[in-house]
Amino acid sequence: TLFARSLGSMDLTQLWVLLPLLTVAWGQYGDYGYPYQQYHDYSDDGWVNLNRQGFSYQCPHGQVVVAVRSIFNKKEGSDRQWNYACMPTPQNLGEPTECWWEEINRAGMEWYQTCSNNGLVAGFQSRYFESVLDREWQFYCCRYSKRCPYSCWLTTEYPGHYGEEMDMISYNYDYYMRGATTTFSAVER
Repeated sequence: TLFARSLGSMDLTQLWVLLPLLTVAWGQYGDYGYPYQQYHDYSDDGWVNLNRQGFSYQCPHGQVVVAVRSIFNKKEGSDRQWNYACMPTPQNLGEPTECWWEEINRAGMEWYQTCSNNGLVAGFQSRYFESVLDREWQFYCCRYSKRCPYSCWLTTEYPGHYGEEMDMISYNYDYYMRGATTTFSAVER
């Protein structure tokens, strides 16, 4: 997994990536009085997806993704289960002016994508493809009225091996998820 950061007009933006299957932009928030929504329960029925199944996840209006957890299962199609948490954006970003689904990032390929139009990641859609043991991904992005982020870069914080569990939570103010990148290996899948 690789990470990317983005520097806004007054804000920093961090982008992170999940190594074998997904890369995601990652945002950080400060202590301004909003507790982030807790992850779902980690029991078998607490993930947003089952292995080999598609899913769609969206934060409530005015919130963006601030945490991602994922576990890998080689027996179940070299796939991952995913879990997310959202948090309200600070008032200095204003209100979301528009939200949209970005283009699909195809399975079985390496890709890099950030939200267009200075958007922040507020959700994901994903579909699993048995033929390549990989997922396609689509970002749900929202643009805010008082922010113009720029200068995205990949972070150095990512799992060292494609099968590692991932648990990323951002607590620092002015870092936001903007997109993701992925690696793909036809050997390791």
